[in-house]
Amino acid sequence: MSTTSTVSIRKLTVVLRRVLWLAFFVQAVAGFFVDLPYNYWLGWLPAVAAIGLSLLLGRAARRQIATAPPAAVEVEAPVTGRWSALNSPADKVPSHGTHALAQTYAIDITAEPEESGKGARPGFAWLWPIARRPRAFPAFGAPLLAVADATVVHAEDVQRDHFSRNSLLALLYFFFVEGTVRGVAPARRVVGNTVVLDLGGGTYAMYAHVQRGSLAVRVGERVRAGQVIARCGNSGNSTEPHVHFQLMDGPDLDTAKGVPFRWRGLGVPANREVFTPDQSVAAGLGDTPLPT
Repeated sequence: MSTTSTVSIRKLTVVLRRVLWLAFFVQAVAGFFVDLPYNYWLGWLPAVAAIGLSLLLGRAARRQIATAPPAAVEVEAPVTGRWSALNSPADKVPSHGTHALAQTYAIDITAEPEESGKGARPGFAWLWPIARRPRAFPAFGAPLLAVADATVVHAEDVQRDHFSRNSLLALLYFFFVEGTVRGVAPARRVVGNTVVLDLGGGTYAMYAHVQRGSLAVRVGERVRAGQVIARCGNSGNSTEPHVHFQLMDGPDLDTAKGVPFRWRGLGVPANREVFTPDQSVAAGLGDTPLPT
């Protein structure tokens, strides 16, 4: 089977899975208001079929990794300053618990305060405040840097930056309401605003949850390593402002597969590891004005 046919089948499978989940939730809601013309248990068939498709996609991804694991691609770090890692592929693969949306080797990083403690991240709140504004977090608005000389193939910054989900009530809403709705929507509703760079050689870099209105590049533009391309935000399926970064083998999140990365001089930071990228790679940090 050709590569084009394989990609088309994968795309069709992903779209079908979303349609099945949507059908399940629509009839579940409709069941509260009208009597459905079929047995209650038949209503679960779309969900069962969607789960089956997810298992098939995951099995195919695991088999490919086991038989032909991809080589890590070394790039520069996408940020400058003091950060820590979450959901790192250094600790487990797939790092986010799924191969979907090419997240196999993805990493989340969040800005850390200075060693003096200035600019600390707000902690988890059991009861109050239920949510915080994005600007309460040090990562919000941090410059995002091109990890290599590349071409911009996708750039979006129209989705809003929502409040944080770092309290008990907000997390319950995030997992059982917001996450469910975004999961049946197109991929862009999960990753939020994004920038995708073509690094050449069939490798693409994706930055998710970008700040609304912060793009400093446009599709088709050539960028150099270290150039500011946008800012960190809290759009999409995100509990707090952070950078979600991944490499993949294509620009379409529905059909691409994850590619391992290594940040030059850092490797792959492990969960909770605090790191500071080499400041010298930020070639455009002081030269490229960003929208306010």
